[in-house]
Amino acid sequence: MSHAADTHETDHDDARLATLGYQPQLRRVLGLFANFAVAFTYLSPMVGIYSLFILGLGTGGPAYIWLNLIPIIGMLFVALVFGELASHYPVAGALYQYSKFSVGPGYGWFVGWFYGFALLITVAAVDTGVVSYFAALTHNWFGWNLDPASHFTILWVTVLLLLIQTTLNITGAKVMGRVAQFGVYVEIVGTFGIAIILAIHGFHHGLGYLFSTQGQTHASTNAFGVDFHGSFLAAGLIAVLAPVYIYYGFESAGDISEETRDAGRQVPRAMRLAVIWGGIGSLVLTAALLLAIPGDGSKGVGDAVGGGVPFILEELPSGVQDFLLLMIIFAFFSCGTSIQGAGSRLAFSYARDQALPASSWISRVHQRFGTPVNALIGGAVITVLFVLLVFVSPAENKHFLFITYPGGINALLALVSFGVSGIYLSFLLTVIAAAIARSRGWVPEGRFTLGRWGTTVTWVALLYLGLMLINVVVPTGLDSPRGALFNYDWITLLVIVIIAIVGAAYFLLARPDRGVSHHLHDELEPSGSERHLGSSDEPPSETPPVARA
Repeated sequence: MSHAADTHETDHDDARLATLGYQPQLRRVLGLFANFAVAFTYLSPMVGIYSLFILGLGTGGPAYIWLNLIPIIGMLFVALVFGELASHYPVAGALYQYSKFSVGPGYGWFVGWFYGFALLITVAAVDTGVVSYFAALTHNWFGWNLDPASHFTILWVTVLLLLIQTTLNITGAKVMGRVAQFGVYVEIVGTFGIAIILAIHGFHHGLGYLFSTQGQTHASTNAFGVDFHGSFLAAGLIAVLAPVYIYYGFESAGDISEETRDAGRQVPRAMRLAVIWGGIGSLVLTAALLLAIPGDGSKGVGDAVGGGVPFILEELPSGVQDFLLLMIIFAFFSCGTSIQGAGSRLAFSYARDQALPASSWISRVHQRFGTPVNALIGGAVITVLFVLLVFVSPAENKHFLFITYPGGINALLALVSFGVSGIYLSFLLTVIAAAIARSRGWVPEGRFTLGRWGTTVTWVALLYLGLMLINVVVPTGLDSPRGALFNYDWITLLVIVIIAIVGAAYFLLARPDRGVSHHLHDELEPSGSERHLGSSDEPPSETPPVARA
């Protein structure tokens, strides 16, 4: 793109931002590839597969690979809905802003509340997930014997990683984009490259292996010792949760809209491309790992579940294994960096609307770097507090009323379940907001619209998110496969309820919706402010608000 065209698009973006009542504070330095890179590295096929491969394999067997198609297709519909909203509302904060404008200040505030917690928790989950790979690499290179299960090891490695990520994110959106762009290349090598290496080394199975369960639906041969009574449907409802944890993060392209050139056009494209290429990469890598599993039948699957991905790769030369470990570590690093960057833009956008305590401090943008430094630092501190929960790990089951907290499960691991349930909840609420807006006569005016398919696509996305959220949170008892392996019975649902109660208490005491109500100005919808007037005790301002400097 020429400099003149680039300037024109920036002027157009800033003009649209002004119609929404905001002055540009962040710097538009990201193009399509950088925007896509942030979304793609947040989604990160490598991080998802290397974290959850054994859950899918140990519940559905090799055939679990085809369950990837469910979240890929479902989230592609969601990405289409979000893309239309992002094109119409190219504002930092994404889901919060979409819901605020579509329904009202109170509704939007709660979407931002759930989404913000999910992002902070996901950073903690991703950064702590790197510890075992870091321990393995330092052992191979330096002879260190770090215990990846040690609480202190988890803490200092995670804090070190978080410190580097925060420093890079502070120095500018362009730096964040470059880290993400390099992360894309790492993902390409770590998915397609490893698949090719494994194929050259020699697969142990034919393609028919990918359509078998290898005995994982029966208790006597299941790698985890759980019983699905021979039903692949019962096993699949849990096995599908492995890819469900992968296919989100594409919405972060909208979180950085105010730093993206031609955001109304490029952000929707980046969202779709992240889902599509994330799906292709995941399918390729998963298939390669499955076909490379040594041994036959349930024993081979059991060995792979017990040893994880390193067991499958240990036949490769040691140098290749070290190279792979290095790529995995960087994939976790770039994933966490992108999530933190997206979360800080949500906090900035939230605080700019006076929706948080200390809003003026959180929304402050550094004059030199053009980044919300305080939002980044505050988010990093909260993430460290979450990481400290690894020290809360009861040795035995703890009972409270009808809820049993399982022994041996640290509090962070229990909290991590909100990383996906909170995302799905905030996604669902946002799609519901889109449906409500359409029912009120909203007509998308962005550069990307769904046209006459808008209502159909919205309802398909809503159906997928609703059913999958139920599948994620439904409690079934600790003696069931789901309760034992995934959501620990009531714990996942309980975390949602606790975060909702805390949010409701703050909402009733502080009434942040009153501040948000002053930021509903949209010149494309001159009646928008009046439509939401009943959502707050105070009327919206008569003039467009000016964002804090």
